Amino acid sequence: MSLALLFPGQGTQHPEMLRWLADEPAAAPTLAQLAGMLGADWRARLADPAWAGANETAQCLLTGLGVAAWQCLAPELPAPAIVAGYSVGELPAFCAAGVFDARTALSLARRRAQAMQASVAGLDTGLLAVQGLGPAALQALAARHGLALAIRLGPDRAVLGGPAEALTAAQPGLEAAGGHCTRLAVAIASHTPWMAAAAEAFARHLAERPFAAPRCAVVTDFGGTVRRRPDELKQALAAQIAHPVHWDRCCDVIAEHRVRCVLEMGPGSTLARLWHEREPAVPARSIDEFRSAAAVLRWVRGALAA
Repeated sequence: MSLALLFPGQGTQHPEMLRWLADEPAAAPTLAQLAGMLGADWRARLADPAWAGANETAQCLLTGLGVAAWQCLAPELPAPAIVAGYSVGELPAFCAAGVFDARTALSLARRRAQAMQASVAGLDTGLLAVQGLGPAALQALAARHGLALAIRLGPDRAVLGGPAEALTAAQPGLEAAGGHCTRLAVAIASHTPWMAAAAEAFARHLAERPFAAPRCAVVTDFGGTVRRRPDELKQALAAQIAHPVHWDRCCDVIAEHRVRCVLEMGPGSTLARLWHEREPAVPARSIDEFRSAAAVLRWVRGALAA
């Protein structure tokens, strides 16, 4: 029996997400730390799109909730065979693998968000999801407008990043070529060269932090490969800030491990849906689809036993 954990990135947060965590004693310490960082009223404040979408808010929330959820589920489930995190999701993924503790994960989330914000201070940048165009056509149109590949999700699905003005200018051409475009609720050009200063600053910060060897396989966004040495994990965690996320490769590596089921550990169900499209024979669900930890556990146990 083998389980894979996927931790989502920002843009998936919403006011009703994972309410069942408040009923779980195991989640209380991490939720208290999260409240200390964002305020005890953080859930009510998610009704404000500007606050909810702020870089520091989103990255701390995704990290804290992912960590807290796994703290509830881990004692009742087999250890995961492999974990992966999408963008900031790498922080709770590393935590679940035992690379560092919950407090460190949240501290790193705040430091990462601050570094990324500083990297584009005074600039208006963002991300644009594009579906329906192959790599060659996408690259040509991106280059024409001075944009960069930020995330590769599949053969005809990707995310571009760069100046907001360039994203707006590129969209008509992308759609005319057959692409379907969606502007993402992320106000920085994550995983592109605009984040170079942030990657360097975060690498310096990580150099001073102790990392343990992971207890399971960890697939990193940078290169889409499994890394097990602490120094390699530090390098990959910092580098992905300014380099494309190869999520398609991450999924291929997880599939090669022949896992029995996949659990998305956070709000939304984007990663579970993407997994279904690639690997329909392997069941996947998001913990955000359930109303209690007990319900999550029942599904996972059933999927592992099937």
